[in-house]
Amino acid sequence: MDIVYRDMVTGAHQEIALQQIMAHLDSIRKDMVILEKSEFASLRSENAKMKTELEQIKNRLFDESQKIRADAKLDINLERSRVTDMFTEQEKNLMEVNSEFNKKTGEIESSTVDTTKKIDIEVASLKTLLESLKLQTVRYLAACIFSCLVLSLGFWRLWK
Repeated sequence: MDIVYRDMVTGAHQEIALQQIMAHLDSIRKDMVILEKSEFASLRSENAKMKTELEQIKNRLFDESQKIRADAKLDINLERSRVTDMFTEQEKNLMEVNSEFNKKTGEIESSTVDTTKKIDIEVASLKTLLESLKLQTVRYLAACIFSCLVLSLGFWRLWK
């Protein structure tokens, strides 16, 4: 019985033990609340630090993306102006070649016209020469015929 009695506790002892445990639990709760508040405050401050760091990183990232975008726009504009300049230069060269071609074509046409005129003049002079030679031939022929006729008439008169 003593052994069993030792293991058993009276209601007053049980109430005291309960009060001690409750007091101990209250102190643990207080410590937990303090710990939670201090941890929560440290977590909150850490979270605030992280937010500010995140904002700074976000701003730096935005600035870098703006720089990259500006550099890309600048490169595109430079390339566009280079291509435009190249196109203008090619167009200028094309105009020069075209004007040279037109000049050469004009020279060839004027040379052709001059040659055609010379040929026409030579043909006309040859035709004139041919006509004059024809006329002289006709004159000599007429003169020969008249001379022969005169001689024939002269011989005929003499014979008669």
